[in-house]
Amino acid sequence: MTRHGKNCTAGAVYTYHERKKDTAASGYGTQNVRLSRDAVKDFDCCCLSLQPCKDPVVTPDGYLYEKEAILEYILHQKKEIARQTKAYDKQKKEKRTELEELSRAAEDAKVKGFLAKEMSIVSKPLNPFDHKSGDPQPGPSSAEEAKQLPSFWIPSLTPEAKASVVRKPDRCVYCPMSGRPLKLRDLTPVHFTLLDPAVGRVGLINRQDRYVCAVTRDMLGNSVPCAVLRPSGTVVTLECVERLLKKDMVDPVNGEKLREDDIIVLQRGGTGFAGSGVCLEAKKSRPVMQA
Repeated sequence: MTRHGKNCTAGAVYTYHERKKDTAASGYGTQNVRLSRDAVKDFDCCCLSLQPCKDPVVTPDGYLYEKEAILEYILHQKKEIARQTKAYDKQKKEKRTELEELSRAAEDAKVKGFLAKEMSIVSKPLNPFDHKSGDPQPGPSSAEEAKQLPSFWIPSLTPEAKASVVRKPDRCVYCPMSGRPLKLRDLTPVHFTLLDPAVGRVGLINRQDRYVCAVTRDMLGNSVPCAVLRPSGTVVTLECVERLLKKDMVDPVNGEKLREDDIIVLQRGGTGFAGSGVCLEAKKSRPVMQA
């Protein structure tokens, strides 16, 4: 459709382009955006900094992180947990003190009520026209006063904001990508095999083809499924794992025996094509106007 056809508003039909443009401008309705290749993370980039890793580590779920970035994240989460735990303990102490004061006040009220009843026992007849302080007075009862709404212009009736309740914090640190518990001992160092060892780090970042498989020397990229071998930390292709390594289950670098959980499938960022198996659509849910 030409530009004139898209901007034409004199037609009798409410076109798809007009409806899409009005939805984006109104702030209502769910928006879907197809991610391009520029919005996809490379397979060797950190999931936190989105930059090529200098000292990469991988989680058991296959998410790659820069060692400095993930350690800083774990330290920040532990500090936040300690702060929340301190606030929770303080709240428990305040509640305990408040309950003790209420129980003490209830006991004092019982004692005062008992003493008032003892003092009200007299031998001579009472005068019905003599009202005492303890007798009920005409006027609104306490139940009617409780039903009254608070007044914002009277200081004694001004409502107060209650303190937010602090929930008991979870002491476990979770992976920012998978949401599963993450510990420092679960991180495995990763050693990529360079395509050209003579290229420096600056030149390596500018190149698209940086690493190869440690066994078959095949090029690694977002379109090639990769795996990390836990004993040595080397990166190989899944094709190499299926055809070569699973026959003997031996690490080709250091010769150690491999188990099934020692083969960590590396999470890829996608290729920009729907056939890569990665969700390349971003969705934002917004309120919907319904008749």
